[in-house]
Amino acid sequence: MENHDVILAQNHSIMVGQNQQVIITHSHNLGSIQTQRSELEENHDGLGLTADHDDEMNLHGKGSDNVEVNGDQELAHEVEQIHGNEDQELILHEENENIDASDEDPIVVSDNHELNENLELALAEDQEMNIGEMHEMELEHGQSIISPSQHVLQLRTMEVNSDYQLLVGQEFSDVQSCRRALRDTAIALHFEMQTIKSDKTRFTAKCATEGCPWRIHAAKLPGVPTFTIRTINNNHTCGGIGHLGHQQASVQWVANSVEQKLLENPNYKPKEILEEIHKTHGITLSYKQAWRGKERIMAAMRGSFEEAYRLLPQYCEQIKRTNPGSIASVYGSYEDNSFQRHFVSFQACIFGFLNACRPLLGLDRTYLKSKYLGTLLLATGFDGDDGLFPLAFGVVDEENDANWMWFLSELHTLLEVNTENMPRLTILSDRQKGIVDSVEANFPTAFHGFCMRHLSESFRKEFNNTMLVNLLWEAAHALTVIEFESKILEIEEVSPDAAYWIRRIPPRLWATAYFEGTRFGHLTANIVESLNSWILEASGLPIVQMMECIRRQLMTWFNERRETSMQWTSILVPSAERSVAEALERARTYQVLRANEAEFEVISHEGTHIVDIRNRCCLCRGWQLYGLPCAHAVSALLSCRQNVHRFTESCFTVTTYRKTYSQTIHPIPDKTLWKELSEEDPNASEAEDIMILPPKLLRLPGRPRKKRVRSEDHCRNKRVVHCSRCNQTGHFRTTCATPI
Repeated sequence: MENHDVILAQNHSIMVGQNQQVIITHSHNLGSIQTQRSELEENHDGLGLTADHDDEMNLHGKGSDNVEVNGDQELAHEVEQIHGNEDQELILHEENENIDASDEDPIVVSDNHELNENLELALAEDQEMNIGEMHEMELEHGQSIISPSQHVLQLRTMEVNSDYQLLVGQEFSDVQSCRRALRDTAIALHFEMQTIKSDKTRFTAKCATEGCPWRIHAAKLPGVPTFTIRTINNNHTCGGIGHLGHQQASVQWVANSVEQKLLENPNYKPKEILEEIHKTHGITLSYKQAWRGKERIMAAMRGSFEEAYRLLPQYCEQIKRTNPGSIASVYGSYEDNSFQRHFVSFQACIFGFLNACRPLLGLDRTYLKSKYLGTLLLATGFDGDDGLFPLAFGVVDEENDANWMWFLSELHTLLEVNTENMPRLTILSDRQKGIVDSVEANFPTAFHGFCMRHLSESFRKEFNNTMLVNLLWEAAHALTVIEFESKILEIEEVSPDAAYWIRRIPPRLWATAYFEGTRFGHLTANIVESLNSWILEASGLPIVQMMECIRRQLMTWFNERRETSMQWTSILVPSAERSVAEALERARTYQVLRANEAEFEVISHEGTHIVDIRNRCCLCRGWQLYGLPCAHAVSALLSCRQNVHRFTESCFTVTTYRKTYSQTIHPIPDKTLWKELSEEDPNASEAEDIMILPPKLLRLPGRPRKKRVRSEDHCRNKRVVHCSRCNQTGHFRTTCATPI
């Protein structure tokens, strides 16, 4: 089809910035204009060549000439000057003054149409066409725009442009950049590529579809490190791939695609990565590819899991160097030195627990979600304001009796070394056999009680009755034996089986009325649940990063609580002040009879109670169990004009609370400085010579359990099911195979 005009927005002009280039070349034939327009619309929305432009741009004819707008030249109706790079030229025919097509096929370029610095060509007042850095557009005419006698030197650019168009002469910094550019182009244009040759000096690839002529060859330029596209056949006859996957969509490509989002949000899930790639590129990948791509970026950000185990001995040395008095140790197996155990306790935590906290410890564990799994063991105290006070952490390859014995042995050594008279502790746990034996071996004088959270969860699983669970908690909180027995009787009235179940567990292990130790009102040691917001997040990190996350959280806690306590003006901490205030309010209505300087008889609507202020005890047992004067004791103290605050345990005072957090957990420098700092420290050991390998990974088949199996659930009898169809046990009606 001849004698047609190519008109670029009449009455407009094209203005090209000083640093832009105009390339008019004889390039490879891409087929008909209709095919070219379809490819441009599918592969990049910047051109916007749709049916709406037909009035402003008419592309007809048969030709193979390309019009390229890309780079560093200024084009007007008359070209008076050419700007180029030192090694690049643009030679135009007829003394570089005019570019005229034939009379039959003129190209009209006129006023007020701009190609801005972003390379956008306005086709109309309200619509723009994005050209890109090296975009190639072929116009079919009856004759060429530039005669064959004209010589055009291809201009060089670095990397592939946003339109994924490849040109002869296009340069890349190295062969890897060249391969990445071709891979991105293949994915964007929906064809698969097969590498024929790839080495340090050459790269050749073709379309993976048999018979398709698309082919590209790039080679290293002499004397420079860059790669240049030497030849390219840009024709595709295969029609693209016919499936939703893509051969070039490798794990590294996935990693590069989501790198920025992972930097902004490390919790970006593999499922979200799959959705994003499908939405953006139209490719369906496997979950494993997305997971591995994320792991590759995360490893680059935070280091690999294997490297973390290797750095663990050096990390322990840095803890002891930056926080003198802290305990940090790591142990490997005798056979292959693979990781087994790691123990950490900071000096600030040791000092605060021994000098200001209550003699109460909770033991718990959480299962790690990292590549090599493992278990994090925790020993936590409680400060005067009922806040958790982590004392020690242990990481083990698996939870078993031997590892619990090791952890409590390290804990006993820690407490024994730092105090001559170790207080008689009260320890709370789920009392699985390994913990019970370990506590008896390392803390024979300690009181070991059930954590009520574990006990109530087992009770709930067995009977699934909220009212019974509430009655169980009321029985646990009962201060006297009479109150306790009354609650058990209420449980028995509702369910005799439930009462029998709870009576099998000795009440001295869980009920406040029978417990011999001092819990200070703490019936649970729900450490993991209380630390859930950051412990669970840290549990998926490599071991060094996980311990650093814990250390930073403790460092922040110590500083925040220290600063908060400096603003308190009361004698007692806020929680103790509230308890005393409530007791004062109730005590004003009580009648007090004094027997001597220490003994009092207090009469109230609850009954008569005897208070001994010298021994700090009351018949209701509230003063002894909680460490704060009960309402009966407060009324007795008020009657003899004593200061109530003087009769509270020292751990509830603001002064003691400030002492709890008086020490500082110091920062640890980046791992890149560890070796240099260790060389400067004359006391540093040869930790870098110790090589700890990752533990042996023993993953069970199937998806890992989300909820741990309690020790008390192992021996629990399974519920017997009954079939309503055949009246037999062991199966349901829906699975019954008995013939009728």
